[in-house]
Amino acid sequence: MAAESGFVGAIDQGTTSTRFMVFDHAGAEVARHQLEHEQILPRAGWVEHNPVEIWERTSAVVQTALGKAGLTAGDLAAVGITNQRETTIVWDRRTGRPLHNAIVWQDTRTDSITAALDRDGRGDVVRHRAGLPPAPYFSGGKLKWLLDNVDGVRAAAERGDALFGTADTWLLWHLTGGPDGGVHVTDVTNASRTMLMDLETLDWDEELLGFFGVPREMLPEIRESSAVTPYGTTRATGPFAGEIPLSGILGDQQAATVGQVCFAPGEAKNTYGTGNFMLLNTGTEIVRSEAGLLTTPAYQLGDQPCVYALEGSIAVTGSAVQWLRDQMAIIRNAADVETLARQVDDNGDVYFVPAFSGLFAPHWRSDARGAIVGLSRFNTRSHIARATLEAICFQSRDVVEAMCVDSGVRLEVLKVDGGVTANDLCMQIQADVLGVPVSRPKVPETTALGAAYAAGLSVGFWKDTDELRQNWAEDERWEPTWDDARRDAAYRKWQKAVERTLDWVEVE
Repeated sequence: MAAESGFVGAIDQGTTSTRFMVFDHAGAEVARHQLEHEQILPRAGWVEHNPVEIWERTSAVVQTALGKAGLTAGDLAAVGITNQRETTIVWDRRTGRPLHNAIVWQDTRTDSITAALDRDGRGDVVRHRAGLPPAPYFSGGKLKWLLDNVDGVRAAAERGDALFGTADTWLLWHLTGGPDGGVHVTDVTNASRTMLMDLETLDWDEELLGFFGVPREMLPEIRESSAVTPYGTTRATGPFAGEIPLSGILGDQQAATVGQVCFAPGEAKNTYGTGNFMLLNTGTEIVRSEAGLLTTPAYQLGDQPCVYALEGSIAVTGSAVQWLRDQMAIIRNAADVETLARQVDDNGDVYFVPAFSGLFAPHWRSDARGAIVGLSRFNTRSHIARATLEAICFQSRDVVEAMCVDSGVRLEVLKVDGGVTANDLCMQIQADVLGVPVSRPKVPETTALGAAYAAGLSVGFWKDTDELRQNWAEDERWEPTWDDARRDAAYRKWQKAVERTLDWVEVE
């Protein structure tokens, strides 16, 4: 019955905001509403969110978007969820009350927990089985920290009263009833970001759980990304005011991969948001990285085999622009960075490495911290603005180089999405730094679109991935303008700048 409805909805729960979007069968946007939530910074390196605020914002954006478009629950064939990954929430199954603030993926408090894994060889087990290097980025260390440091959490977990989930699981549980029968489920893409899931079995691994002291009872069931049968339905008393199948879950970067229809091995996309996340489809083969990338599920559609990807995760890209605005007051709003950077022809030999929370792929150095190098009296804030945009692009090249080492695939074109792609200068620099064309789709909100696709495929709203490919269309393309000599010289300087950021923080 629901598959006959005319639209599909997607909840996109991100690092700084939550939005709800509605798409039609052509993949075009019909409605949206978005609200920010508070970034809680208790001390240097710690980043938290209030899970209750996130749930309240989710309820509000759903109701407002549907209301603005004159839609009701009956107009939706299904709803998908996409989310900031790794962010860790533990709550009481009886009351729905969080037992602590969510610990966000950017948080570095678990440095010592993950460093200990490498000292005694357990890190190699994590790398092979989970496809991830032991790092504060992932959920396992955050969950261990909560169990060990927050009064009552371990006791509640051992009694079976504490539930763990990333943001997708937290929202799904509330949407399906919360304490009154809420469904405790995640998908393979989110589960893979915990350091607790075996890439081959797609199930929680007892040895990995033992490394982190995590009781299996608190973990959600792992399901496919596009559900064979819906995970559950929304409650009539909830924000949708009706019963709709909840049938798609994808971590945000995997959702963007689906939204960009990267369904063939060798196809890649790069999402520019708070950080940058590049995924390269490797098909049903698990390609284990030797060059500092992550091996991760890209998606699992229905009863089909899981499709894997190599991923390069970069911690700070768009948030470096926010830093110029909020901490340094060099710009008044994010869009000003392009205007300022266009006042100069190049970076004036200034390089900015925004390693605010260490360096992610392909370096994985939690001891690194941010640095601006090459400054002289000649330089102005325009050079720093330009260097900030170049930092986004050079970090992406670091990942592309690693992908080539691991896969042997040389990019022919890079599909891009996310907020920073509205910055034309940044996208031109990206083409120049990589030496390949950069392509932006007509529907830029590929993360929400990917979640909608996963949900819609589940209920038959879309027939197959070929139908989704027909929806994709290019909006703009940037061709490289730098010659090889300029490209290579600039990249060598960038690599020297990265070296200057290392060994700044002593990790226990």
